[in-house]
Amino acid sequence: MTTSPPEKAPWIHGRRLPPLGIAYVAAALEKAGYRVEVIDNYLLEKPLDQIKLEIERFQPEIVGIACGSVTYQKTVEAAKAIKEVMPSCKVIVGGPHPSYMPDSMLQHQEIDYAVLGEGERATVELANLISKNKEQPQSLAKIAGIAYRERKQTMKTSPSFITDLDQVPFPARHLLPMSLYDRRIEFLNVEPVDTMNVIRGCPFNCTYCDVKRLWGQTCRAFSPKRVVEEINHLVTKYGSKGIYFVGDNFTINNSRTEETCRLIKEHKLDVKWVCDTRVDLISRNLLKKMKSAGCRTIWFGVESGSPKILEKINRKITVEQALHAFKICREEGINTACSFMLGIPGETAKDMKATFNLAKKLNADWCQFNIFIACPGSHLYEEIMQSGLYDRVDDFVAYVKTDDFNYEMLLETTRQFQKSYNLSTRRILRKIRREGPWKVLRESLKLLKQ
Repeated sequence: MTTSPPEKAPWIHGRRLPPLGIAYVAAALEKAGYRVEVIDNYLLEKPLDQIKLEIERFQPEIVGIACGSVTYQKTVEAAKAIKEVMPSCKVIVGGPHPSYMPDSMLQHQEIDYAVLGEGERATVELANLISKNKEQPQSLAKIAGIAYRERKQTMKTSPSFITDLDQVPFPARHLLPMSLYDRRIEFLNVEPVDTMNVIRGCPFNCTYCDVKRLWGQTCRAFSPKRVVEEINHLVTKYGSKGIYFVGDNFTINNSRTEETCRLIKEHKLDVKWVCDTRVDLISRNLLKKMKSAGCRTIWFGVESGSPKILEKINRKITVEQALHAFKICREEGINTACSFMLGIPGETAKDMKATFNLAKKLNADWCQFNIFIACPGSHLYEEIMQSGLYDRVDDFVAYVKTDDFNYEMLLETTRQFQKSYNLSTRRILRKIRREGPWKVLRESLKLLKQ
């Protein structure tokens, strides 16, 4: 049985999405012969009393809980509730926070094991030991990527990553309440839209990001053949009309991207799609092939308009590269979306103004300004914690402050930037052409009231 702690549903670009991480682990367990049930409590928000009733009904031998740093306390509370009902049940936690700080999880006796990094293989191997009552230290030590207690000490094994991702079965979406998720997206004019994750790992070293520590520094991907098989599965089983390829660096491998596009066309898959990538990972030739295969929008993480801040976060891109990428996307008829961060240590009001000015020059179809909040797993988090550059820490999440700003000031700045960008005459006229006048009028009135 896999579950999530009672907490607000995760949002990406304003959407409640299926928890693909849990669905992948659930699918791996099913493939290994286990009976699995999933409670997406980020979405359902059931109180702990109801979770206890679910545990009593299902009588699981193992419960896995997905945990991020922002849901640390909720995870601990859920683990305690599970043990109250079934003390013999083994509780395994996985996800970003257990991967970076397993000691903080295993200090709670209600949590038996933590999975570090990629979860499918480690969880199945751990479940095999538990189901056979072979949880001896010498056996646990042979499983890559777990943490466990031995004589009151936390023992950890180094994670290993699945080289051939095609071995991983499709996410177990059949265990999720698919009808309850947001299956529409603002930057695709079709629905329903479903999500896929086709790449793991990252070779880049952005200082604010934790992906490398979670998924490894080698960029691994499902094969184009496997990607197209999953698209076809979504089309035939769930009626998908659009796909959002969630995750960084979709276009990191030119030949793989081109082959995926070729197979989508060859199989006559009538889907429109969106992907995330970097401004330095596209070319005009690639964009032409992507558009012919159904790509309608690309989301870029530009992050800052200040060269100083881009260097600070080790983004390894330039303002000029961003301007060029958005220009060729427009010329090839592909919509653009982008995101920026405000509140990087060392950032000044002048740097933030440069970010807003770049956003206006890029003239993306959709633009999002975010406040940087430091979470475990990144180099910048360690720097912030050591230097004390934070207003407060909620559990392990740090709200950054410097001599130039605090969290409340950043909140107001992002609101003003978002409002000014969305209410620009050029953007309103473009939205009217795309979405019609009445929808744009309603959205503009909401923004004016903020």
